[in-house]
Amino acid sequence: MAALATTLAGFHLVKTAGLVANLRGFPTLDAAPARGAHAAPAGAQVPPLPRVSLLVPARDEAARLSHTLPGLLAQPAAEILVLDDSSRDPTAEVVGNAAAGDPRLRLLTGAPVPPGWVGKNWACQQLADAATGDLLVFCDADVTLRPGALAAAWVHLHRQGSDVFSVFPRQHTGTLAERLLVPLIDENLLAFLPHGLLEMPVPAAAVANGQFLVFRRAAYHAVGGHRAVAGHIVEDLALARRTRRIGLKLGLALGGSLVGARMYDGYASAVRGLGKSLRAAHGGSDAALLASAAFNLAAYTLPWLRWRHGRAWRVAAVLGLAERLLVNAKTGRRAWAEALLVPVTAPAALPVYALAMRRAARWKGRSYR
Repeated sequence: MAALATTLAGFHLVKTAGLVANLRGFPTLDAAPARGAHAAPAGAQVPPLPRVSLLVPARDEAARLSHTLPGLLAQPAAEILVLDDSSRDPTAEVVGNAAAGDPRLRLLTGAPVPPGWVGKNWACQQLADAATGDLLVFCDADVTLRPGALAAAWVHLHRQGSDVFSVFPRQHTGTLAERLLVPLIDENLLAFLPHGLLEMPVPAAAVANGQFLVFRRAAYHAVGGHRAVAGHIVEDLALARRTRRIGLKLGLALGGSLVGARMYDGYASAVRGLGKSLRAAHGGSDAALLASAAFNLAAYTLPWLRWRHGRAWRVAAVLGLAERLLVNAKTGRRAWAEALLVPVTAPAALPVYALAMRRAARWKGRSYR
């Protein structure tokens, strides 16, 4: 057990080092881009915002769009296209009412999903086909944009020299259960992907967030659009990997105070949402899923049960809390008391792993292998 304690303490030290490196190195939209590997040369001018198509796939999003549409309309986009993907709620009515006050907003009616396609990917491809902009900005219906968000994304895209650019929204949580699981999205990003790796020839250093994903039009066609990842449930990761594999530049930033989202509304929806993506994130492997679940229990829960059995256990336990504090500091979520949930996060995530082991996912009324 002593060897395990030492191994876990070493893991946490490495992870903490990655988080510390990204405290300064990972850009945030509401902060001026730092000078460094990802910044433009001193004195470089950011060109005017090109013609932007803001593209929103929507399936049963009436409640969310009522809240997020004002933020979309506050952006300097040339056109804002919302595609109603066979919604069973008043999504079309909500968008139609808003469109009456802004000619840039247009409602599209989605065609039936073809065989082999994931619904969201098909919706995004239809949006891209209808768009006329030079910059294609895919934005989920649950994303809230504050004034200046689109302009800030363009500045960072340009200064990072990106062909494809993704923003990780500040994740808002409304329940204790959401606070257990949702912050893991940012923690994995910031701990295991130093932003500087995007400047290096490391194709595996590729990740994106489909909640806010920006393409120069030529880059979208070069990666094959959403058609190239038609059957992928985790389409954003697949697009990021294709981007790097063909030699295009991928840029990333945190949303800060300008881009936020509340993805889920409780424990059950968080489990369903994370569970549908977890299998793909582990390469489709049962063994990888089981190993990941076991390791997280060992790394974050076991040290507290072994607190009195040596210094290495205590180091592992305390660093686990420190990691959550560092993530919340960087993302601006604060919520410092969330660190106290870390010892029970791994057990709370077990239903997510169980869902991923089923080899099928159900989301918004559709089933996917």
